Amino acid sequence: MLAPDQLAALRAPISFETELRGQRLRLESTWGLFSPREIDEGTRLLLQHVKLKPEADCLDLGCGYGPIGLTLAALAPQGRTLMVDKDFVAVDFAQRNAARNRLENASSRLSNGFEQVPPEMRFDLIASNVPAKVGKELLSILLHDAHARLRPGGQLYLVTISGLRAFIKRNLEEVFGNYDKLKQGAHYTVALAERIDR
Repeated sequence: MLAPDQLAALRAPISFETELRGQRLRLESTWGLFSPREIDEGTRLLLQHVKLKPEADCLDLGCGYGPIGLTLAALAPQGRTLMVDKDFVAVDFAQRNAARNRLENASSRLSNGFEQVPPEMRFDLIASNVPAKVGKELLSILLHDAHARLRPGGQLYLVTISGLRAFIKRNLEEVFGNYDKLKQGAHYTVALAERIDR
């Protein structure tokens, strides 16, 4: 059985510093959130391949404690970045991490996919580290909603485990009419789709 001081240490937020795309970030997370002690390989791979303008409005879909969204906000200081997650603990940590890093153009909100994203909001870029167990039904909803919320020419960046590569390719081609494999690593694949209005 754990001693009270050991239990208190486990309850305390996990703090660490990291560098993502040249941006130094001070982050806090907690047990139960995805990759709480360090930035996972998939997130790093995704961020290496994202291209965005300083004025881009971005969405981090399934933000966790915020590493993707906060990096996007730092790289696009003239735009707005919204981070959403269905886990209220994740949303709370993402908001605190935005304040901790003085990223006033970043905010977080509790939302299952796009459900609580204001319907008038449009984005230039949507990024997501897609959970391996997302399920084809939810993924289908998320891709259709992402397409609807992107501005013309807007881009959707996804990183998934490489085992989902063919599934993602097929679904992006179906919804967006295009698919670009940006990077296939040992474990993760980064994919890009663009909203092209003809």
